Amino acid sequence: MDKWLRQTRDVLATAAGMPADELELSADAELALLDLARIAAHESGARTNAPLLCYLVGRAERDVGLDALAAAVRDSTATSSRKEEP
Repeated sequence: MDKWLRQTRDVLATAAGMPADELELSADAELALLDLARIAAHESGARTNAPLLCYLVGRAERDVGLDALAAAVRDSTATSSRKEEP
């Protein structure tokens, strides 16, 4: 996590009244979120969907792990792409 993101994470943790380490992003989580953002931007044709999808994934992650959610998005995208093929 770069310096700006770490500082922003700390501000968010303070605002939410939670320990900053609960918002720590592992290298694997960073890669998964960036991949999800890429999928959202490219598959939907709207770059603005990238941060919105990552927000939705973050909200959903309370009860399900990031890997499972990322797999669901990838599967959904692959299924949608197959349906659109002639």
